[in-house]
Amino acid sequence: MSAHLVEAADAEMASAGSGGHGPRGQGLTIWPVTGVPEVAEGDDVAALILTAWQHQSSAGRGDIRLQDGDVLVVSSKVVSKAEGRRVRAADREEAITAETVRVVAAREHPGGVTRIVENHLGLVMAAAGVDASNTPEGTVLLLPADPDASARAIRAAVRSRTGVSVGVLISDTAGRAWRQGVTDMAVGAAGVRVLDDLRGTRDADGRELSATVVCVADELAAASELVRGKSARVAAAVIRGAGRWTTTEDGPGARAIVRLAGEDMFRRGSDEAYQEGFAAGLAAGRTGSPG
Repeated sequence: MSAHLVEAADAEMASAGSGGHGPRGQGLTIWPVTGVPEVAEGDDVAALILTAWQHQSSAGRGDIRLQDGDVLVVSSKVVSKAEGRRVRAADREEAITAETVRVVAAREHPGGVTRIVENHLGLVMAAAGVDASNTPEGTVLLLPADPDASARAIRAAVRSRTGVSVGVLISDTAGRAWRQGVTDMAVGAAGVRVLDDLRGTRDADGRELSATVVCVADELAAASELVRGKSARVAAAVIRGAGRWTTTEDGPGARAIVRLAGEDMFRRGSDEAYQEGFAAGLAAGRTGSPG
């Protein structure tokens, strides 16, 4: 990635203060962490990132030493590789099945079948987050077994080595219902207030907000991907200016973002829901049960 700096000077972010609310207009600065080598099982991800970051700072790119309140966004791929989550998979579909706890939707296409499923982390994703990119032929990468724990470990290691308190996000790429294209989202978090609850505050016209909860973790993860890139092998990014959302404690992690089943209005794909309803109607007609 040729761009080494993205400045979002006009970002509409809540300023520091109680609950993260206040005047808007504070900017963000985002740097990619370049020069992280290929990660193997057992590698110390925090150490590799810190070494690469130190080299960037000493290479004349300015004073970019880590500061309290910075947010370190780390690709889930490098975490998975370090944690031994690369597996042999002659049949990728078998790996997807093993990671699946619930099928939401499945569609056939000329290249095979795309399955949207819930995985063991509670995430609803295409292929359960099983990834065959940036890994040798015949292998796939599974998501970290516990991305929140991974984020906590990296955060603790950074603090131990530098004395700096940063927030950490583990980021992965995913599609979204009703929207073309993919974006990054946070699958793990530590030291970041992942949701900014604006309910009870007032908008610019004085109206009380009753439903607005901003997913800060996903917004930061997506912003970081703009400097990391999908194929540039940039393992991490550092975001400055997001300190209003960092916390002293590790916090509940990205698991707090997952919508509970009782709040999920779209728990089944539309075709699947229609087929279930149609089958139920036929069954009711045959038994004489009221519709």
